[in-house]
Amino acid sequence: MIGWVKQLNAAFGASFLWLICLIYFTQGFRSFVWTAVSYQLKDGLKLSPSASQFVSSVAFFPWSIKPLYGIVSDCIPIKGRRRIPYLVIATVLSLVPWVILGLNANLRSSRWHLTIVLTVQNLGSAMADVVVDAMIAEAVRFERAAFAGDLQSMSWLAMALGGICGSMLGGVAFTNLQIDTIFLLFSILPAIQLLSCGLVEEKSAGSKMLPEFSNSKSSHMVNGNSSVLDEDNFLAKKSYISTSRRKKSQKKSKKEAVIPSNSRIHEKTNFLALQWFHSVKAAAYSLCHAFRQPIILRPMTWFFLAHITVPNLSTVMFYYQAEFLNLEASFLGTARVVAWLGLMLGTFIYNKYFKTMKLRKILLSAHIGLSFLSLLDIVLVSRLNIAFGISDKIMVLFGSALPDAVNQLKFMPFLILSGQLCPPGIEGTLFALFMSINNLGSTLGSFMGAGLASILNISSGSFDNLGLGIAIQVLCTFIPIAFLFLIPKEATGISA
Repeated sequence: MIGWVKQLNAAFGASFLWLICLIYFTQGFRSFVWTAVSYQLKDGLKLSPSASQFVSSVAFFPWSIKPLYGIVSDCIPIKGRRRIPYLVIATVLSLVPWVILGLNANLRSSRWHLTIVLTVQNLGSAMADVVVDAMIAEAVRFERAAFAGDLQSMSWLAMALGGICGSMLGGVAFTNLQIDTIFLLFSILPAIQLLSCGLVEEKSAGSKMLPEFSNSKSSHMVNGNSSVLDEDNFLAKKSYISTSRRKKSQKKSKKEAVIPSNSRIHEKTNFLALQWFHSVKAAAYSLCHAFRQPIILRPMTWFFLAHITVPNLSTVMFYYQAEFLNLEASFLGTARVVAWLGLMLGTFIYNKYFKTMKLRKILLSAHIGLSFLSLLDIVLVSRLNIAFGISDKIMVLFGSALPDAVNQLKFMPFLILSGQLCPPGIEGTLFALFMSINNLGSTLGSFMGAGLASILNISSGSFDNLGLGIAIQVLCTFIPIAFLFLIPKEATGISA
């Protein structure tokens, strides 16, 4: 392990490796502070389960538009740099909301103010996630490509470690500390992240378009869709030529008046703005063109449908466990630790037994498994476990670990298939689009769960219809199976 870390350190540098691991650790450690947020929505604001789930879904929406951050950072450099300045902006957006919530009791006591602040915080976290992914992709693109898997493994390890530590400490902290103290304590991590941004040097990118978008431009020309881009490039080239001719005429004619400096600055600004506009336009066109291809559109449609057709009742179950079963915050934090271990178990099982199976069979098995595991929640809600002498805590622990392990069996093929479907040249941004589709599907699934809870009148202290809600969720789990024809027939867990 130490030798592996030393190899990565020699390949990428200590400061770069530290920043990458710190960002991913912070992303995982967010469970520390979101435990307090969940209880603030429940106890502080007295929200119903459906209202609480609605607030959380809105707050996490910035994770559904990740490609936007990637396109902007790719095409619009700040002082010649595309990554570190945007990482600084993202870190500030991640840091300031927690400080504000820690210092201002009125903001965290208002439903809409809290929603806005949490949305801004997620905007910063999602932007940082996109930027750090781009930094990793650039770092391993050329001579250090052999370390790509190692660097990604270390990133996931750091996030898993952060998730375990955050979940373990979150419940304990909420039991023993004030909520404002928890918010301020967590802000230490993004503050360290902000300071660490200054340790990494980034080469100036100038005002050139990224290679991936210039490559995608040529691919559009092959497909006969280059007329719009050609016109844009002609206008930009014409503007550049006219600027060059003016400079040459000034050198040849001594009698000609010198253009004021502010005019030259204005001209340069206009040229850069025009070039950035064309870069953003080309990037958006590349994404739309690639995504419309059936081999990409059909599988991504299935994964999206798999989320929105199954209502997410996780917030409702949290209310049930905390209020009806009276489980302590520290124990629920331990249950989240078990859930992280379930993710690791699912990854191990997938790599060991499932990666050579047909993708359709993997996804079919995963949804059938999820439907059976959802029956554990029905057993818990109906109190049948008490009749068999099984404690509520055992049921909650198994109910946290096993579904997450099975969900990982479904998520791993999504990651692999997404990576393989990305055409050369726009891998990074298109992969971010795939992840955004997954996140948007999860968000809409949460909205569906909130709506279902509202229709069934499930609220704090009233869980009579929760069993019916879970039964509907179980039935909905079979809906995506009907759309498995969208998945490539011969695709396996390791090849598309």
